[in-house]
Amino acid sequence: MSSKNIELDHKDMVHDSAFDYYGKRLATASSDSTVKVINIGGASTPSQLLATLSGHYGPVWRVAWAHPKFGSLLASCGYDGRVIVWKEGAAGQWSQAHVFDNHKSSVNSIAWAPYDLGLSLACGSSDGSISMMTMRPDGGWDSATIERAHPVGVMAVSWAPANALGSIVGSGELVQKLVSGGIDSVVRVWAFVSGSWKLEYALPSEMHTNCVRDVSWAPVLGLAKSTIASASEDGKVVIWTKGKEGDKWEGKVMHDFEAPAWRVSWSLTGNILSVAAGSDNITLWKEASDGQWEKVTKIES
Repeated sequence: MSSKNIELDHKDMVHDSAFDYYGKRLATASSDSTVKVINIGGASTPSQLLATLSGHYGPVWRVAWAHPKFGSLLASCGYDGRVIVWKEGAAGQWSQAHVFDNHKSSVNSIAWAPYDLGLSLACGSSDGSISMMTMRPDGGWDSATIERAHPVGVMAVSWAPANALGSIVGSGELVQKLVSGGIDSVVRVWAFVSGSWKLEYALPSEMHTNCVRDVSWAPVLGLAKSTIASASEDGKVVIWTKGKEGDKWEGKVMHDFEAPAWRVSWSLTGNILSVAAGSDNITLWKEASDGQWEKVTKIES
């Protein structure tokens, strides 16, 4: 398999990258205060810089594409406490469709809700709170906040699949839940109940001994359980599972990388977990039939 280097043209460290829904474009976030949008190109065509988006005053930590049913929208968050929703207009021109600056310090993580729930963005901040920005039918935005979600700082947020466990996709039974990880080394699950966000579970805190850098809720495709992965500065990646409503979450260490685990990301089918750990190490993991997790490949940079 031939590899392809993509020239990003950032002037400083790149913290995040995200493919759009179709896998054709890549957005990148950098300490140089910009977001770049790159056309990936094909086997014989080079990648091409499509846009450089400037609007942050400091490092940009994360980027996230909205579902294309809402148009060409990209969100970014940064050290400046701002969350910017960028909109692509005609001829590839990007503009700031909305700027949220209701956080008092760095916004470390953003995640768009499953598209079935509408256009809604969760934001986790060093000020300890999680905010939810939801676009109204008239184009304005409503916001809801989980105060003191992780009082010393929120590092990561991830949405649960919108379909209830065991329900038929499209049955109309939608779920609004989030998982968050914090500097307090705790993983928490939140549920939207009776018009407000409430803590549903605080997962056993002894599993991690340092800052939880990332959390990722796996897609549920006809499975009878919910699965969350969490990655910590302590080097451990923990897999949390829960059966039907009323069951408890159970966590087990998938692997100790003995170096900070930065990011965890599920494949679209939810059966492969990608882990970024240490300085230059990405590995892919799969659950074996006996319930143990095994490494399926290592990606060399």
